[in-house]
Amino acid sequence: MAGRKSFLLRVDAAVLEAMQRWANDDLRSLNGQIEYVLRDALRRAGRSIAAPAPLADAPPDDPDS
Repeated sequence: MAGRKSFLLRVDAAVLEAMQRWANDDLRSLNGQIEYVLRDALRRAGRSIAAPAPLADAPPDDPDS
């Protein structure tokens, strides 16, 4: 999994409370629920999530394997 980045999110208290209730219903953390909703919105909008770039010292994939 790619590394995670932290950032500050300012959001209306009512929205945050609704997201927390939804997260509780889905047995997710609030952070996990927000990420789920963002990923779903990206998918629905046809926006792909870029694959992480390979590490510079990683060997190339062997097509014969």
